[in-house]
Amino acid sequence: MVFSFLTRIKSINVLCSQKMTTMIPHEITLPFDKATFGMGCFWANDALFGATQGVLRTRVGYSGGKMLNPTYRNIMDHTEVIEIHYDPTAITYQQLLELFWNNHEYGLTTKIKRQYASLILYHNNGQRSTAEDSLEQERLKHKEEMCTEIKPAAIFYPAEDYHQKYRLQQHPQLCKALMLNSQLLQDSHVAARLNGYVAGVGSVVRLNEDLKTFGLPDNLVEYVRKVHQVNKESGLYC
Repeated sequence: MVFSFLTRIKSINVLCSQKMTTMIPHEITLPFDKATFGMGCFWANDALFGATQGVLRTRVGYSGGKMLNPTYRNIMDHTEVIEIHYDPTAITYQQLLELFWNNHEYGLTTKIKRQYASLILYHNNGQRSTAEDSLEQERLKHKEEMCTEIKPAAIFYPAEDYHQKYRLQQHPQLCKALMLNSQLLQDSHVAARLNGYVAGVGSVVRLNEDLKTFGLPDNLVEYVRKVHQVNKESGLYC
């Protein structure tokens, strides 16, 4: 009898979990292009691009070097980067580059260590051409020498889980409601959006539209609105 009761409770929990999962649009199946940028500490970049309209997913990691299997504690010759999956019909590579140029924490005109270097890793010749033209335009705006490098995309090594959606992970009640695991921290569309919103990124209008589709309970919807408002003027930081 006890076994039957516990089995029933477990089944109810599974059903609730499955219901919650179907309500949350973690996966977006639109065709996408990739963009990969290094622009300082990747926590801020993850928030910035995650709440940008047209971006489907983000994940942070290490790339740009030749040595194998970098980690945060042993990054070797790699750079902290963000990999962006975006819908090219909703946002262009040029528009992503504008965000790249305008939101460096450091390293744009200052030589710093490789870990935080200003870096564009292109995925095709079109991106290479656009990036090179964009760099030439940026040089006209700065008296100092530009430090940004443009290189072909290489192996991307995902960062450790605690770096993925770092701002969102500071709100465990949201992570619990989203049922985030290691894979969803990298692949979830909703996690990417909320990671930006809790950092104050994005407009209130866009936030309210998105919150209608995220499948969150009312108390967490209101919580996200309040956190977004509090952080709206604080700027991106690491």
